[in-house]
Amino acid sequence: MAAQTALAQNGAGLLSIGQVLELLQGEYSDLSPSKLRFLEEQGLITPERTKSGYRKFSQAHIERLRLILTLQREHYLPLRVIAEVLADVDAGRDPVIPGASSRNASSILAPRRLLGREELQRLTGATSRFIGEAIAAGLLPAAEVFPHECIAELNALLRLAEQGVTPRHLRAMRVAAERDADLIGQALEARGGRSDSPHGVEGSLELVGLLETVRGGVLRRRLGR
Repeated sequence: MAAQTALAQNGAGLLSIGQVLELLQGEYSDLSPSKLRFLEEQGLITPERTKSGYRKFSQAHIERLRLILTLQREHYLPLRVIAEVLADVDAGRDPVIPGASSRNASSILAPRRLLGREELQRLTGATSRFIGEAIAAGLLPAAEVFPHECIAELNALLRLAEQGVTPRHLRAMRVAAERDADLIGQALEARGGRSDSPHGVEGSLELVGLLETVRGGVLRRRLGR
């Protein structure tokens, strides 16, 4: 666990189970409190504990969870093999991931940096209040740490706000996007696919692109009237 400890000291803060779910369920829809506890029982992850016994997760824990869940979902590895990969990572060795090329393995193991709220503010120029409004509108994850892609999303929200389109105005768009996600999931299931399988992920991205093309056409025609 030396790698976890070192990263935790430089992390963006500690998260509760609820915040971890909020942060990761968009990527891993089958993640649940019981699954987190099961992975802990299996010794794959060891969150910190408060004096009251509550679990707290650092940025290093989040990266470890992502690795575990990715190895399960995309490489179908059993927990025994995942434990061996983690042992190599903890020991500073280059692990061998069955079924993955060296390039893919490097991509899987590369950390995906999380940002604290203050750092997100510094990188975008957004105020803490604006970030809070975006969170309240469901446009950013309700957490104290954020995925790196939130920089681009927050910059877009700031530019929209300059034109009078605030996060509050975008609640309906967020609801529509969630409905689109449900529609994509139903379409994949009807075709016998799973959204969390490699083919399902590829199919999801294709459907997202098609929906964006149709939505863009509707918007352009509407604005041309």
